[in-house]
Formats: sequence, C-alpha cells, structure tokens
Amino acid sequence: MASTTANQQGTVQPATPGPMKRIILIVLIALIAAGAAAGGTWFFMSHREAAPAPAQMATAAPALSAVPVFFPLEPMTVNLQSDDGQQHYLRIGLTLKLNDPKVQQQLTDHMPEVRSRVLLALSNKHPDDLAPLEGKRALATELRTLIEQPNDKGAAPISIEDVLFTEFVVQ
Repeated sequence: MASTTANQQGTVQPATPGPMKRIILIVLIALIAAGAAAGGTWFFMSHREAAPAPAQMATAAPALSAVPVFFPLEPMTVNLQSDDGQQHYLRIGLTLKLNDPKVQQQLTDHMPEVRSRVLLALSNKHPDDLAPLEGKRALATELRTLIEQPNDKGAAPISIEDVLFTEFVVQ
C-alpha cells in the first residue's frame, strides 16, 4: 500500500492557464487582426488610381483609349474577275481595328461610301491573286488605304490600325 500512496503523491496535474494568460492572448490576436486590416486598407488605398472629380472630368481632354475598338462591317459578296470564263465569287467579312471610338462614328456616318470603295476594289481582283497568304495580306493593306481616305473634301484621313478578315470564301 505504500507504493500506491507514493504514486498518488508523485502524479502532477497539468496547470490550467490563468485568466491573465487568456486575456493577453485575446488582446494579442486582436492587435494582429487590427494591424492586418490597417495594412491592407493602406495598401489598396495607396495603389488605387486617383479618380478625377466630376468637375475635372468635364474639362479634361479625352485621352485615347488603351483598349482598341473593333468595328465589324456587314459581310459582302462580290463577283471576281475571271480569265477562264467561269463565275467566281468572294464572300468577305471585315472587322476594323480602331484606336479611337470617334473614328467608328465617322465610318458609320459615311458607310455607303466606304462599302462602295471596298466593293469596287474587290470586284477588280482575280481569284488567283487572293489564294495565297501574301495576296490576303496585300488585300488587307489595300483595303486599309482605301478606308482611310477622307470622305469629305478637306477632311483629315481616318486612322485605322488594322483590317481583319472574319470571313473569306472564294468560289
């Protein structure tokens, strides 16, 4: 029996944390959370672009948009020139890549003239000229030059970044 009393005296019970340790731990967690919230707020507020005030927006000159504007034209079908006596057709869809949204409005206002120029240029082509990749690239460059021509006398030329084919079928 002496051994059982010795065992009971030798066992150590784990110490329970006092109320002071719990308070310190809660305060420490609250301080870390507040610091993280303040740091995150500072980071996002300091890296945000300053938006102009409404009064400044009216007087500021509009900057060119960094995102290009894509202006699709209605598909066109034209007869091609042929030396072999057969009828050949070209069905073409074009999308213009523009830097300025104002150019889109100018093109819309003069769309019959633009389409006429494009159709006349396409009807002069031979199917053999349009078959290779280089022929298509040359056509895109030619169409860009045609579309950029001013529509009104004394007007500045229209600026088009690129002419993109969205449909190209030769029969």
